[in-house]
Amino acid sequence: MHEVGIIQSAVEAAQDSAKASGATEIHVLRLRVGALTGVVPDALEFAFEVVRSGTMAASATLEIENVPASFWCGGCQAEFLPPELSYVCPKCGRQDVELRHGLELEVASLEIS
Repeated sequence: MHEVGIIQSAVEAAQDSAKASGATEIHVLRLRVGALTGVVPDALEFAFEVVRSGTMAASATLEIENVPASFWCGGCQAEFLPPELSYVCPKCGRQDVELRHGLELEVASLEIS
């Protein structure tokens, strides 16, 4: 389960940021997770329960923002959400579309004190 490694890295990054701000506790850790990352949000939440013990985030909550995949079609100048992960523009049928969102995997924000 690679979610354990991901959440460990996120907690470490959050602690570094919190310490740099002079904080001693993390109350909320918010992550953005793209639909195409292969990361399972439920597994992240489970891993967080284990990983946060003994850290500045020991009593923190984890909030996950799921980011849907979206694409841009240069042909008809449209952004679209792919139906069933079809990478074909639903307006004009072009296949040479650009991925705009869906690969995010980042700490979005923290609530600290």
